[in-house]
Amino acid sequence: MFQHPKRGIVSFDRILVVRTDRLGDVILTLPVCAELHRSHPGLSVAMMVRRYVGPIVTGNPLVDEVIWYDDASGNPRPLDEIVSDLRVRRFDAAVAVHPTPRIAWMLARAGVPVRIGTGYRIYSPLFTHRVYDHRRSGERHELEYNLRLLSALGMPPASVETPLQFGISPSAASRTGISRILQSLGIPPGADLVVMHPASGGSSREWPPERFRELGLNLSRMKNVGVVVTGTPAEERVLLRVLSDARPEIVSLAGMLRMGELAALLERASLVIANSTGPLHLAVALGTPVIGLYPPIAAMSPRRWGPYGDRALVITGEGPVNCRKCAGGGQCSCMLTISVERVAGEAVRLLQQGRFTRGSSVA
Repeated sequence: MFQHPKRGIVSFDRILVVRTDRLGDVILTLPVCAELHRSHPGLSVAMMVRRYVGPIVTGNPLVDEVIWYDDASGNPRPLDEIVSDLRVRRFDAAVAVHPTPRIAWMLARAGVPVRIGTGYRIYSPLFTHRVYDHRRSGERHELEYNLRLLSALGMPPASVETPLQFGISPSAASRTGISRILQSLGIPPGADLVVMHPASGGSSREWPPERFRELGLNLSRMKNVGVVVTGTPAEERVLLRVLSDARPEIVSLAGMLRMGELAALLERASLVIANSTGPLHLAVALGTPVIGLYPPIAAMSPRRWGPYGDRALVITGEGPVNCRKCAGGGQCSCMLTISVERVAGEAVRLLQQGRFTRGSSVA
């Protein structure tokens, strides 16, 4: 039950959660679906996402239906086509977690009775219920901002559950495939696997590739430890700098894994080390310990975008929260203040700390 501005107290059975940006953003939105199911048993929760995150939401127990925002080529579907799909499904409410003018107009044209979104945009009048949070200030974590949208449904403030529910589980086929790949690379099933993801896709400032290379070489010298680097074909330039003169000590799976296989790899890992990026959040959702490397600038800081939970260690570069170089893109001296010795020391400590029994926290 919730309060509609014109219809009074109404009930709802079907709700749509819209998050059409990147992998990490979608992962940090899944607890919204969990909270909706927890608070309203029997509610049908659908998600609208981009196809490339399909393996994360398809078959996910928190998501009853998936609606694609884009076509097979990755281009946004025609607006009329999406509107027609939404009208047929007759959603009672929709939550625009990451709104755009197109999404706000799409939901309004589809006639969704309750449309929840930010109150701080020129198109906010298209939402029937508005939440006034300035996300750019980074005062809260993105996951918490997402949950706070549900207050517009008249729900009490959502408590952040520990452990959080993401509902992500790699398929048996993906797990088997990753086991075969690792075995073919000479990494036995009992070895500690360290996965490094050095690129961020431009979403944050990055620790230099050369430092990832030095870190990987240091860790590869440990007994019974295998080091793997991952990334997309678009990140080839960064990955080549990591792998330069580092093979066979560092094994590359860059550009070789589908999303489901990447999830299986991160689930298998003993430790994941990355800049602020989607695979870091995916590892957390799968229960894998992580070390995240972050700039100090507020818009990209771990306070808003860090790995969420007690199995994560964050190392932040030293610098001002309004660093112009961080905000302007490219390499920033703030990230250079994070030394290889510091990251390697924390990684070794964590790897030796009970070999990371599943469910233990990162101290």
